[in-house]
Amino acid sequence: MFDTKKVSIEWGGQTLTLETGRVARQADGAVIATLGETVVLCAVTAAKSVKEGQDFFPLTVHYQEKYSAAGRIPGGFFKRERGATEKETLVSRLIDRPIRPLFPEGFYNEINCIAQVLSYDGENEPDVLAMVAASAALTLSGVPFMGPIAAARVGYKDGEYQLNPTDTQIEEGELDLVVAGTHDAVMMVESEAKELSEEIMLGAVMFAHRGIQPVIDAIIDLAEQAAKDPWEMAAQADVSAAKTKLKKLIGTDIAAAYKLTNKSARSEALNAARAKAKDAFSDATPQDQMAAMKLVKKLEAEIVRGAILKTGIRIDGRDTKTVRPILAEAHFLPRAHGSALFTRGETQTIATCTLGTKDAEQMIDGLTGLHYEHFMLHYNFPPYSVGEVGRFGAPSRRDVGHGKLAWRALQAVLPTKDEFPYTIRVTSDITESNGSSSMATVCGGSLAMMDAGVPIKRPVSGIAMGLILEGKDFAVLSDILGDEDHLGDMDFKVAGTSEGITSLQMDIKIAGITEEIMKVALEQANAGRAHILGEMAKALDHTREELSAHAPRIETMQIDKAKIREVIGTGGKVIREIVATTGAKVDIDDEGLIKISSSDVAQIEAARAWILGIVEEPEVGKVYNGKVVNLVDFGAFVNFMGGRDGLVHVSEIKNERVEKVADALTEGQEVKVKVLEIDSRGKVRLSMRVVDQETGAELEDTRPQREERAPRGDRGDRGDRGDRGPRRDGDRGPRRDGGGRRDGGGGRGGDRGPRRERSEKDDGPEPEFAPAFLKRDDD
Repeated sequence: MFDTKKVSIEWGGQTLTLETGRVARQADGAVIATLGETVVLCAVTAAKSVKEGQDFFPLTVHYQEKYSAAGRIPGGFFKRERGATEKETLVSRLIDRPIRPLFPEGFYNEINCIAQVLSYDGENEPDVLAMVAASAALTLSGVPFMGPIAAARVGYKDGEYQLNPTDTQIEEGELDLVVAGTHDAVMMVESEAKELSEEIMLGAVMFAHRGIQPVIDAIIDLAEQAAKDPWEMAAQADVSAAKTKLKKLIGTDIAAAYKLTNKSARSEALNAARAKAKDAFSDATPQDQMAAMKLVKKLEAEIVRGAILKTGIRIDGRDTKTVRPILAEAHFLPRAHGSALFTRGETQTIATCTLGTKDAEQMIDGLTGLHYEHFMLHYNFPPYSVGEVGRFGAPSRRDVGHGKLAWRALQAVLPTKDEFPYTIRVTSDITESNGSSSMATVCGGSLAMMDAGVPIKRPVSGIAMGLILEGKDFAVLSDILGDEDHLGDMDFKVAGTSEGITSLQMDIKIAGITEEIMKVALEQANAGRAHILGEMAKALDHTREELSAHAPRIETMQIDKAKIREVIGTGGKVIREIVATTGAKVDIDDEGLIKISSSDVAQIEAARAWILGIVEEPEVGKVYNGKVVNLVDFGAFVNFMGGRDGLVHVSEIKNERVEKVADALTEGQEVKVKVLEIDSRGKVRLSMRVVDQETGAELEDTRPQREERAPRGDRGDRGDRGDRGPRRDGDRGPRRDGGGRRDGGGGRGGDRGPRRERSEKDDGPEPEFAPAFLKRDDD
């Protein structure tokens, strides 16, 4: 029933399998890729015709993670996969970037590429596998795709590169780098690193390129078995005559426009030249008019690229290595916890850093389950930043991608959560853009965090590099303009500290670049980053020692894990009372680490004292702050150490005599007490009189000591007390019987022995109120 084709190879210590013909057979191309127990299905469909008037290539890539792949049910109300998560958006862009340049110019058929994660083993990340599956599906589909490509992940630990490391190895290592490329050249790089050198980064890229070669061969093997017939491309019309006409008409105007250093003036001059070209073809068909406007763009590229290669002078008059003027300002906003205004040429960002407590962490739900992120970076690109009218609202895929690039650049220098237990949010609002705004975000974000008091290891700067490549001639451009990005062949972004690279991203618009070009670009970027760091240091060269007055304070304390239950209380009763009473936020983890946060230091100290009162034992001889909670006749009960009570006896309130406790103390009064004694039952005896109630200092006990009583003398003979019979073991007579007190009914009855002789004191009249049983026998 199924005409299944399959290839398998050993790759990075595991088996990679590519299979087609069993699933999604109505798609133009469909491949199931398996690595370990991670499985990704990618299906490609292409429109057979082009929409009228369309002059761009509508490629759409969708990457989706099915929660069932990890045996999970999605959270939330709807319990199903809905809008793309941040990770899904980033991986969609990761797949799109290396395959888009490999479609021929003039191919405008809509293509839909959908990659879905069907199984996830918790170790082999599905993003690289999805890129391989997408390349294979496109190669099988018959569309004019000049691939295949393959991708690989590279780790670095203990001086060794790792091909397709597991998630655990990535966490333990110093590098997470993804490379995609063809058989001959690298097409895309995405990475984050822990301050690695240019040599190590370049070596990792080339190691990955060598590692993808077996995968490319496997895709070719599968295509030889199952590829569909290639599409026939329509012959391209001869446009040489139109191109010559346009060059004569507006060539000089375009050259003059690109000599204007101001972006707005340059745009106006270019728009005038384009309008002249449009008027020249006003009588042509709509298709010819569209072709003519594309030729104008090509003419612009040729003029600009040729001038740079020939003279080394760029659009704004700089040479290939000079960075535009930089102005950095720290503490730009008065109420933000940390802020910076970073301007580089005509690119500008307002960066802010906000500090929060643990409950401000971002909850992320994915294949690996729920986890919490304490560092967030959000990038915003409003249309006014480029002088345009456009959509303003939710972040685009581009916004998410640029923000993640800056996040990767900065996360390597962050302190650990133990060192700085804050949630950190950096925002970058781009207010001007003509060049790399993502690298401006890195610079501004670094300054904003230092302004907020975040103890980062070192400042981070970033720079965007460009490339002009014609045959064997090339020029690498530092700090590219927006037009140089559009008209060039490469967008190469490098961020890092004085010690090394923290992030590297590369996108190629041609069929790849060589190792030589990458080496030149990395060396030139290093010099540019160092210059930018120097300019940033003029605004702020170190992390501020004090947090903003508007930022919350967080104090940590460690308690014995056995005491956690006591601090939390039954159903959280105790910890809720601490929060409600003190006003501070209290978080406690399973290891007994407690974080107390508030913008008021007094609230933090109150909560800390309360918790110490629960987990610590009072020390005899130590002075504590306390509060009177109850007054009694013989003294006052004082609450101290948060949850501990002790008694201040009336004699320990003052050195002088206190007749009535209420005259000296009131309930709720703050007092200072010294622990005098803790008995075997845990009861605490306190004293106020030996403590200065103003300063808390101990006072000398000046009360005179009570004189010891002299021993009692001999009281003499007390007379014969008579024989009362044996006390315990002797015969005391019968016990009670019925209602009588003893045997014999209601009388005293029973044999109690002879009565004692009455002394002379017994003589005299009997009191009238004497009970009958005390009256004398002779009455």
